[in-house]
Amino acid sequence: MRRRPKRSRPKPDLLRSVFFQLRIQDKAFGIAKGLVDSCRQLTLVLLTLVVGLSSALADQIPTSREQISLSFAPVVRQASPAVVNIYTKKASRADDRDPFFSDPFFQYFFEGLGRRRAPQRQQNSLGSGVIIESDGLIVTNQHVIEGADEVMVVLNDRREFRAEVVGADAAADLALLRIDPPTSLPALPMGSSDALEVGDLVLAIGNPFGIGQTVTSGIISALSRTGPRVGSDLSFIQTDAAINPGNSGGALVTIDGALVGVNTAIFTRGGGSIGIGFAIPIDLVKALIHSIEGGGDSLARPWLGAKVQTVTTELAASLGLDRPVGVLLNQVHRSGPARRAGLEQGDVITAIDGVEVVDKQGLNFRLAVGKLSDAVSLSVWREGLDLEVDLPLELPPREPPPAVTEVNGRHALAGATVANLSPGFNQDTGLDLFAEGVVILRINRRSPADRVGLRRGDVIVSVGDQPIRRVAELNDALDRLPPVWRLEIDRGDRRLGVTIGR
Repeated sequence: MRRRPKRSRPKPDLLRSVFFQLRIQDKAFGIAKGLVDSCRQLTLVLLTLVVGLSSALADQIPTSREQISLSFAPVVRQASPAVVNIYTKKASRADDRDPFFSDPFFQYFFEGLGRRRAPQRQQNSLGSGVIIESDGLIVTNQHVIEGADEVMVVLNDRREFRAEVVGADAAADLALLRIDPPTSLPALPMGSSDALEVGDLVLAIGNPFGIGQTVTSGIISALSRTGPRVGSDLSFIQTDAAINPGNSGGALVTIDGALVGVNTAIFTRGGGSIGIGFAIPIDLVKALIHSIEGGGDSLARPWLGAKVQTVTTELAASLGLDRPVGVLLNQVHRSGPARRAGLEQGDVITAIDGVEVVDKQGLNFRLAVGKLSDAVSLSVWREGLDLEVDLPLELPPREPPPAVTEVNGRHALAGATVANLSPGFNQDTGLDLFAEGVVILRINRRSPADRVGLRRGDVIVSVGDQPIRRVAELNDALDRLPPVWRLEIDRGDRRLGVTIGR
């Protein structure tokens, strides 16, 4: 008989282990089942939301063109009535004088001879302008109305008005006109050019080529730009919105309908727009208005009272600056506001009222938009130290008075127009701020002064043995010329002299 082997009983620890694993599996199954149920509920909720949203969207079917497409039409409707066309007329008569008698030498002895009456011609030009006050105040470019005998403004509704020039500034290329409408006019609100950022959308509105009001769009390409051929000591807004001939004086408008610039110039190689246009910042227009309201006829420019130069990479390295920024003071005027504010030669102005200054034009712009009798805060770098300096805003002195005089007589200075130098006069004429004495402003062609070789900007130092400090002294010296006398002038950094026989 075969004996069956004894079956061993499981040990108690092994039984407990198996039982524990079974309980874990049961709990895991329960958790998984709960997760599945939760996912089902979440899916139902999401489906409900999607169905509800789809139903809501279905209830809001687009009812207008503006709801299905991006359009500047609302901005254009608001801004375009304030943009006007400007037409100017200028009468001119060609000089039909015999060339033989055109020489000033012969004019002196035979005045009036050799001239034949020439027919009068009328020159017309056109541009744009912007109504900035509802009572008829209009801003445009100075070059649009320069030399005009008559200025006509044509409104958006085709009404025409004769305009009066109430103020102009050639350096800023701005002019203010006034018309007398019977009713209030639509005017564009003026924004702030300081609030602009590169990349902002803008519209340019004007009358290019005289074809009628035209709107182009673009962005702000750059700020504080002093691009080529702009021809000003101030900075501009650069935009790629198309600006063409006839757009001069037109509006540069933001998408909220605010006037932020006056279109003035383009950089081009063929005469048309290539996406590089310039506009005068609106803050400069505000400064011109303030000057006119204060009794002036042009932009009041506060002066720094120092010669400056833009800080380049090389200058920044030599000065210890970590990057090129600001303007370096090369020379400080002995009676200017910079000296009274404590500025010194070698200081670097890096910002004005917290706005960074990158070049000379930017410095001039920040000073020009300030209000006279106020003060601005200058951030100054001096030998590794950061300083804050308050600069009073004031006009440069104009003493002595210019006393502009055309010199006549039978001597080598005949045909020269001269004037007394002063900081204010020097700033207006673009001459050396520190120059003193009597300066030659212009020379008549083929005059004795022209033959001697005198030029605009020459400063007369002495005539004979008499030093010249005023125009009155020059006239007195010319009345007492000896047969042989010596003329000395300063031309830039050189002193030149010539001996002249009377």
